[in-house]
Amino acid sequence: MAAIAYPPIPVWEIGPLQFSLHGVFAAVGFFAGFWLVVRLLERRGFDPAGFHSLAVWILIGGLLGARLLTAPAALLDGAGWAALNPVVGNYSIMGGFAGGIVVGLWRMRRSRLPILLHLDLAGFGLATGTVVGRIGDLAIVEHLGRATTAAWGYEVRPGYDLAPQHNGLECTVAEAGPDAICGVYHHVALYDMVGAGILLAVLWLIYRRAPLRYGQLFSVWVAWYGLQRFVLDSLRFGMGDATLGGFTWNQVSALGGAALGAALFWWFGRRRPRASAEEDAKLGAGSAPAPQESRTGEDHLRHPPEVG
Repeated sequence: MAAIAYPPIPVWEIGPLQFSLHGVFAAVGFFAGFWLVVRLLERRGFDPAGFHSLAVWILIGGLLGARLLTAPAALLDGAGWAALNPVVGNYSIMGGFAGGIVVGLWRMRRSRLPILLHLDLAGFGLATGTVVGRIGDLAIVEHLGRATTAAWGYEVRPGYDLAPQHNGLECTVAEAGPDAICGVYHHVALYDMVGAGILLAVLWLIYRRAPLRYGQLFSVWVAWYGLQRFVLDSLRFGMGDATLGGFTWNQVSALGGAALGAALFWWFGRRRPRASAEEDAKLGAGSAPAPQESRTGEDHLRHPPEVG
């Protein structure tokens, strides 16, 4: 049976220094997504200085959210006040997104930045961050799902040092089955990375060809990623994740996010103007020059040059 197989890289060594690729790519993903949003703001004619000022706040909010979204499930399991420890415990990528968005909204409101415009562009950054960040999960082999016979499953071989949550899937040569492997499991992190890549392409296609109303592009990201995680986390049910009835806690959170995204899409479609260069000008576009190399299909969003 063909399957994906490669030895995990639990620690990356550079001379005397040791790094977890999980953390390295999480950081790279954050900065890659942030950089992309800055570039898009510039292409729309906005001064990105205000967005730059949000970076540390968004990072702090993301770290707290990633930790605290796991708290309800831990409390239900009887973890007590330790579940609220902001440093020690499990982390959730969806909680990280939620925390970063909530804190970002608060800071944008205080800084009087155009919120919906920034949220729409943030969808690109969030999707990009997911694609890049998941590389770290693939490196350490984290977030495996249930056993599978699919050719795209991950084959655990004797001696593989998986992420700590999957220690129970490891085996020695003596413990391996007749096919000399420990088992084949759904590579959920890989599926999530591919799904986020497709989402990024869809967002870009909509952005260039079919401009929506302010806030709707962000709503597409919320609804899509929420539904994506709801489906993918069904492959992890019974693998040790916290559950609520017949669903994992992540599935419950993801389904709530998908419903929120759909509701926001409808709401913004009724309440907000369609994104255009004219509407951008009302929000302050024209404070930064658009890069010359950015002449692509989103000309309907570019602020026209001043005459006279």
